[in-house]
Amino acid sequence: MFGHSKVRYKGLAKNTAQLFSLFGLANLVLARRQLLASPGSIAS
Repeated sequence: MFGHSKVRYKGLAKNTAQLFSLFGLANLVLARRQLLASPGSIAS
């Protein structure tokens, strides 16, 4: 019983870590697009 919940928790933690990294990468890509689209606004 305890071993099963432990394994299940590990799986959930792994899935959330994957989701966070996925969304993090997506945010980086979107931010990069915005930065490349308007280079003048960064310099000012």
